[in-house]
Amino acid sequence: MKTASAAGGRAASQGDHSTRERILMLLKTEGRMYAGDLSSELSLTEMAIRRHMYALESEGSVHIVSIRQAMGRPLHAYELTAEADELFPKNYHLLALDLLDELADDPDTAALIDRMFEGRKKKLQLRYETRMAGKSLADKVSELAAIQNAGGYMAEVEPQSDGSYMLYEYNCPIAQVAGKYVQACTCELSLFEALLDAPVARTECLAKGGGKCSYHIG
Repeated sequence: MKTASAAGGRAASQGDHSTRERILMLLKTEGRMYAGDLSSELSLTEMAIRRHMYALESEGSVHIVSIRQAMGRPLHAYELTAEADELFPKNYHLLALDLLDELADDPDTAALIDRMFEGRKKKLQLRYETRMAGKSLADKVSELAAIQNAGGYMAEVEPQSDGSYMLYEYNCPIAQVAGKYVQACTCELSLFEALLDAPVARTECLAKGGGKCSYHIG
C-alpha cells in the first residue's frame, strides 16, 4: 500500500511538471494569458491553472499581473519573467563559432582571434581584480570559485596538504568554443594567474575530453 502511494505521488509530480512545461511554452508563444485562456488550452479547471501558476511564480518563472477593470474585481493575467528565458533552448555557441570561423577563414582577419580572446581576458581581469585586493591566497581562490560558479562553471576548491589548492570545474559553458579555439583555455589560465598572483597549472580539461577542468594553484 505504501509502495502504491509513493508511485502515485511520483506520477502526480511528473504530471505537474509536464503541465507546467506546457504552460511555459504557451506563455512563450502566446505572450500574456489569462487563467480562462490557459484553462481552455489545457482542458484544466481555472483553479488547477492558478495552483500551477502559484508554483511557477514561487520558482521565479511566472509573473502574475493584476489588471484593473472599470467594474468588478481585477483580472489576473500571467506572463513569463526575464529569468524564465533561461529555460528555453539557446544556441549562443553556434553563433560564436560561426563568427570565429569567419575570422579564421580570412588570412587578413585570422590574427584578430588572438586579440579578441586577449581583450576578453583583460576585461574580465579589470572586472574582478578589485574583489581580490588585500586577500590571502586562500581567500582569492575561494573568491575565484565564487566568480566561476556565478558563470555556471560548477566550481569547487580542495586544499592540498602542501599548502596549494586544486580548483575543479565540473561544467564549461564555453566548451564548444574552447574545443575548437585553444585561445579560450589559454586566456582563462592566464586570467587565473593574474587574479590570484600565483602559478596555476591546468591538469585536466573538459574541452579536451577530460571529466572536468582541474587547476593546481600555488
